[in-house]
Amino acid sequence: MRLDKYLADMGTGKRSDLKKAIRRGEAEINGEKVLDPGRAVPEGACVCYRGREIRYETYVYYMMNKPAGVISATEDRRQKTVLDLLEEPVRKDLFPAGRLDRDTEGLLLLTNDGILAHRLLAPGRHVDKVYRARVRGVLPENAAELFREGLRIDSSLTAMPAELRILQVCPGDCAETEVTVREGKYHQVKRMFQALGCEVTALKRLRMGTLELDPSLEPGQYRRLTEEELEALKQSGEVKKT
Repeated sequence: MRLDKYLADMGTGKRSDLKKAIRRGEAEINGEKVLDPGRAVPEGACVCYRGREIRYETYVYYMMNKPAGVISATEDRRQKTVLDLLEEPVRKDLFPAGRLDRDTEGLLLLTNDGILAHRLLAPGRHVDKVYRARVRGVLPENAAELFREGLRIDSSLTAMPAELRILQVCPGDCAETEVTVREGKYHQVKRMFQALGCEVTALKRLRMGTLELDPSLEPGQYRRLTEEELEALKQSGEVKKT
């Protein structure tokens, strides 16, 4: 791989700027200053840029506690995106795996691993996504049963069977609930409650597959997945027999 591409892939800067920096002598391969942006980087080589070692990673994985008011997109001219919250050098190929609505908070996986993302999100994989939902309105007594049976959420679309736990009934016709779904239709959790005559006033994703939101992460904070979390997450994306 070319040196300038190696550095660009790792989020150190734009390719055009990196070429200029390399020609100024700001990059090294195995301790040797390299002035040619097209120099091939040998496998396993130690690459340094501006005095900092840059290790090449094919795939990267971040857990973020997404705050409300930020969109799950790679770029937007008018609104702040989840990638805008990353303070360290950002790879251009990062994307959110499983989008959350603008006003929804909680667990978001940022990666460049398209295969894993597909395994986690494809309905046929039956990977659990768990949400905490605050609901306004009176839930039917058989609400949990209706969720288990699957709900018609519009004239032509039915949500697959899901699990509903009512955690607390609060004064003023509202409730704290936990919902587990295994698909990702547009505004699915909100529309399932709407089908029962209720409104979701707050929504937060807590888990996706085996990956649970780190309670130490404040809204907007993020960290890399541990090796144990990543291995378990990959296993949760395997096809399950039903």
